Amino acid sequence: MRFVLNDNSKADVKQIEAIDAVKGTFTNAGQFQVIIGNEVPIFYNDFKAVSGIEGVSKEAAKSMAKKNQNPIQRAMTMLAEIFTPILPAIIVGGLILGFRNILEGVQMEWLGRNIVDGVKQVMPDGSPKYNTIVDVSQFWSGVNHFLWLPGEAIFHFLPVGITWSVTRKMGTSQILGIVLGICLVSPQLLNAYAVASTPAADIAANWVWDFGFFTVNRIGYQAQVIPVLLAGLSLAYLEIFWRKRIPEVVSMIVVPFFSLIPALILAHTILGPFGWWLGQLLSTVVLAGLTGPLKGLFGAIFGTLYAPFVITGLHHMTNAIDSQLVADAGGTGLWPMIALSNIAQSSAVLAYYWMNRKNEREAEISLPATISAYLGVTEPALFGVNVKYVYPFVAGMIGSGVSGLLSTTFNVTANAIGVGGLPGILSIQGKYMLTFAFVMLVAIVVPFIFTVTFRKIGFLTKTEDEAKGINFEATALAPETVTTKTGQATETTSIIDFTILSPLTGEVKPLSEAVDPVFAQGLMGQGVLIQPTEGQLVSPVDGEISVLFPTKHAIGIISDQGADILIHIGMDTVSLGGNGFTAHVSQGDKVKAGQLLMTFDLETIASAGLPSETPMIVTNQDQFDIEVLAELPSHIIRGAEVLKVNRN
Repeated sequence: MRFVLNDNSKADVKQIEAIDAVKGTFTNAGQFQVIIGNEVPIFYNDFKAVSGIEGVSKEAAKSMAKKNQNPIQRAMTMLAEIFTPILPAIIVGGLILGFRNILEGVQMEWLGRNIVDGVKQVMPDGSPKYNTIVDVSQFWSGVNHFLWLPGEAIFHFLPVGITWSVTRKMGTSQILGIVLGICLVSPQLLNAYAVASTPAADIAANWVWDFGFFTVNRIGYQAQVIPVLLAGLSLAYLEIFWRKRIPEVVSMIVVPFFSLIPALILAHTILGPFGWWLGQLLSTVVLAGLTGPLKGLFGAIFGTLYAPFVITGLHHMTNAIDSQLVADAGGTGLWPMIALSNIAQSSAVLAYYWMNRKNEREAEISLPATISAYLGVTEPALFGVNVKYVYPFVAGMIGSGVSGLLSTTFNVTANAIGVGGLPGILSIQGKYMLTFAFVMLVAIVVPFIFTVTFRKIGFLTKTEDEAKGINFEATALAPETVTTKTGQATETTSIIDFTILSPLTGEVKPLSEAVDPVFAQGLMGQGVLIQPTEGQLVSPVDGEISVLFPTKHAIGIISDQGADILIHIGMDTVSLGGNGFTAHVSQGDKVKAGQLLMTFDLETIASAGLPSETPMIVTNQDQFDIEVLAELPSHIIRGAEVLKVNRN
């Protein structure tokens, strides 16, 4: 569940995470996100029924969340939103290249004798040359040849996907983005892969547009990233600029022309060459770190810091760098470390699960997080466990740093961006697969050991100790008493059992008769249904107003004994927008049983065609046993005992 909050500090994280369905919380990309798991649709429907708040589209939520982001976060979010739609193609391309590398590039002795037409095959250094899979199998040779088509298409025509995705993100004409992308990889241009091997004199003579007094190089941008991003953004901003200034009657003709042609000119004269230079500079610097004399240190630092990058959103930049490395160097050494970081954080969560496997709630959170993280989805693991309790996060960073050091030391290289976590091995170049498998083992074992060790010696465990200490104190009280403090005074109340009074006068009925199935099926909690005959609602217990909805159709009370009580006046009454409702208390007020909380107009509800039946339920039913005292159905008056509550 993603919430865009005006003030994140008002979110009571401890109360939210105490809800059974909640697996954890975190703030990311300007959104306060609550991890629910596979039952999030049910939780969302329940939340909507109680709160009366309708969700907005994912895009609208992202747009609102940007108000909570700084300029760097907004830039990283934009980069992520541009690359996310094209990642499936890049991942597939990487897998195809990896598979083709195995078919045609791995020489294995067991594939057959190294004799062809009676001649012994040898390598340039005189060592035996053994056959590859395509050498001994016509079928796999055909498969390898066929897979060239999608593999090459994905990377050669990557600019088309990028410019399309930019226009999609910016809300401009996507077909213009596609056309611009095609104009950057047209066969009329010198292929980007051939630029380095083509003499400058040949380019000046054969690969230019000659305008008489000046020339422009006709160079393509196959597999390039930064030049294409700049070109796509120029197209989008030009279209937005002209849309605001060109009369609508001629906009269909004028806007596309004055957007595409200038963007294309900029791409081939200024933005393309500058982006090419910037991209190569960036990839050169990163490649120097990956292959230079201090590559082990570079790998250790990158591996250690990648998980914190994920928290800040800076990790989205690595997609562009990876793609640029693939274009310039034929592979990327960053992606293996990213996959290893995911594995390391997964293993830290696995250790946390192993230590808490007998704690049902902790196991329910950590086990699914472990599985999803090993498969490449790390958010539940990072924010639900590791960052929350600190020491597993640090253990994961250590394991990621060690494996990053080993990965760069052995020059492990991926064909392209792949699937994170354990499946990441499928994107590794064939000759490095065994090495990567060993480094993966390190990324599994080291964080596990450090997580367990940190827990045993109490290193960085204060956050977990405090959280579990609070839970312990809340449940370790003798079943006869609970202590609450008001100022300096301390009072003790019996909680062996207590009663909840009727907040209304009317007919009390079984909750199962409620019109709304969310209440009728007890999904929100157990209690009763009251058909009011008077429009006055009083407090059923001594306690505190925990929730007062803006539309005043529902109110929540936490009793002094800890029971969380929700009273929902009528069904679908949120649609009245507060009309006919008057609150006599505010959220956070202390109240006494029988105190007037709300008045409401039954005629207003009836004239809107809405039921006035009112569920009163105990939502934290896992902590209490609920017993109905009133005979059902029957008439009841305000203040009469209706429910008996026992603490489990």
